[in-house]
Amino acid sequence: MKILITTDLFTTSTNGVVTSVRNLRDELKNRGHDVRILTLSGDRDSYQDGDVYYVKSISIGSIYPDVRMPISYRNDLIRELIEWKPDVIHSQCEFFSFQFARRIAKLTGAPLIHTYHTLYEQYITYVLPSERFGNHMVRQLSRARLKSVKTIIAPTSKVEGALRGYGLDNEIQVVPSGIALEQHHCRLSEEERREKRQLLEIPEDHQVLLNLGRLGTEKNLEELLEFFSVALLHNQKLTFLIVGDGPDKDNLEHMAGNLGIGAHVIFAGMVEPSEVQEYYQLADVFVSASTSETQGLTYIEAAANGLPLLCRKDDCLTDVIQEGVNGYEYTSVEEFLNKLKLILENAEWRTSAGKHSIKIAETFDKSHFADTIEAIYESVKEDTMKEDIVIEENVD
Repeated sequence: MKILITTDLFTTSTNGVVTSVRNLRDELKNRGHDVRILTLSGDRDSYQDGDVYYVKSISIGSIYPDVRMPISYRNDLIRELIEWKPDVIHSQCEFFSFQFARRIAKLTGAPLIHTYHTLYEQYITYVLPSERFGNHMVRQLSRARLKSVKTIIAPTSKVEGALRGYGLDNEIQVVPSGIALEQHHCRLSEEERREKRQLLEIPEDHQVLLNLGRLGTEKNLEELLEFFSVALLHNQKLTFLIVGDGPDKDNLEHMAGNLGIGAHVIFAGMVEPSEVQEYYQLADVFVSASTSETQGLTYIEAAANGLPLLCRKDDCLTDVIQEGVNGYEYTSVEEFLNKLKLILENAEWRTSAGKHSIKIAETFDKSHFADTIEAIYESVKEDTMKEDIVIEENVD
C-alpha cells in the first residue's frame, strides 16, 4: 500500500506527535508498505531526503516554539506526490500540513484519515488573551477542518469526547499511540544507577520523585512544586528531579527558590531521547499534575521502566493507572500527600506496582498500534473503492 503521512513537525525528536509518526512510519515500512512523509523544512528551501519531503517554510516561533508556516502550497514536491498517487493519506496536524493533505486527497481520490493529537484549549492562551474566545475558535476550526476527513483517530476516549463536544459526526476510532519499548527494556545496573545519581548530586539516602516532559504552563508543574514543598515538611529525604525544558523553566526555578526547596529540586534540562530510560530508572515514583494530555506518552514510558505513578486525575489515565495496583490518581493536596506516603513507605508494594506498570506498558507497544492503524487503512481504502464503483455505475 502507498501511504502518505503529513505532519507539521518531523525533526523535533522530543515532540510526542513526531515520536508517534516515526514509530508508525517504521512499523509500516517493516511490513512492506511504501510510506512517504510530507512535512515542513527548517528553512526556506524545499528538498527531499529519502522518503521524507520537506516543503520550504518560515518560523512563527513567536506564537509557539518550533512552529513553522509554509511559504507556498504549490511546488514540485507536491506535484510529485500527486503523481505518485497514494492509496491512503494520514494527516497528523490540523494546521499547515493539513492543507497539503486535503489538496492531495482531492486531486488523487485517496481517502483522508486524521489523528487528532492535541486538545488546543490547554494551549490557546499562548496565542489569544481570551480563553473563552479561544475555546470557541478551537471548536469552529476543528469542525471546519475535519468535516472532509473520512475517519478520525483519537488517542484516547478523552479526545473522542472532546471532538463529539465540538459537534463532529465523523467516524472516530480510539487508537492509543504506540511507543518503542525496546530502549525501555534496558536496565541500569545498581552501580550505574548510583553513579548517575551522584553526578546529579542526589543524596544517596533520598527517594526521588520524577517529572519528565516539556516545561510549559499547561503541564501544571507549579502545583507539583507546591505539593512537594509540603511533603518536605514531613520527610526531608526527598528529591524532585525535573527533566525537560520549555518556556516555563525560569518561572519554575524561581518558584522553587521562593518556596525554599531549591536544594531538593533538580532541573536536569533536556536529555537525549536515547537516554530518557536512564532518568526514569533514577526515580522511585513518577509524578504529574497535567490535565492537558491527550494520551501522555511519558506516563507509558515511566510505566515501561517499572515506576509506580502518582498523577492528577484525568481521563487520559484510564488505561494507564490501575488504582492501588500500579499507582494512584489524586484530586487534592491531601490525596497527593497520603498516596505519596503510601508509595514511598512500602518498598514491597513499589516492587509489585513496578511489575504491573511494565505489563500495562506492553499493551502500548508500537507493533500493536501499527496493527490497528493498518487495519483502518485497509478498511477505509476498501470503502472508498466501493464508493467509486457506485459512482461509476450511477454515471453509466
